[in-house]
Amino acid sequence: MTLSTYFLYLAAVSVLVLSPGPTMLMCITRALQHGWARGIVSGLGSVTAALGIMLLSALGLGAVLAASETAFTVLKVVGAAYLIYLGIKTWRSPAVAFNPASGDAAALPTLGTCYAQGLMVGASNPKALLFFAAFFPQFLDPAAAWGPQMGILAATFMAMEMSVLTLCSLGTARIAPFLASSAHVRWINRVCGGLFAAMGGILLTVRRHA
Repeated sequence: MTLSTYFLYLAAVSVLVLSPGPTMLMCITRALQHGWARGIVSGLGSVTAALGIMLLSALGLGAVLAASETAFTVLKVVGAAYLIYLGIKTWRSPAVAFNPASGDAAALPTLGTCYAQGLMVGASNPKALLFFAAFFPQFLDPAAAWGPQMGILAATFMAMEMSVLTLCSLGTARIAPFLASSAHVRWINRVCGGLFAAMGGILLTVRRHA
């Protein structure tokens, strides 16, 4: 992989990680409801899922999904159902603003819960398997060792994705105090919940070769 190819990869990944999606929405929602730390941990779970998807793509699961309509449909429906469930859960969340000074730790989800939710959201889109299976090979030099190149591409993607999600969480938590009222939080929950459900609905329309 040449330096010019790597720079092209950086440009492509920048567009990808800056595009709004379920993962970014999840981090924003967590940061608004429960503070920046839980937003970042949720993002970490999603990045872990992305690494798993990259490894599965490398092992050939992406090719299996591309070849099997049934396998792709099953994973797509499961992923969409989870996003819709998350949307309903967020919509119905209590309209209680997060207040870091309150010390009410019992009302906060655990870091493990946030990480697991991020993992689920990050793994909810089978299209990602197809994307990574088709995307990474474009930047690999077939004449060079495959492992080190894959490691560089995966590490770069994870670092850029985590940086964006961290900035989203910190920035959102920064403005959260200005939205600290029951009415504002209620509408935030409804908007975010509606967006999660909409993304789940959109995922149901995705086809393997779209």
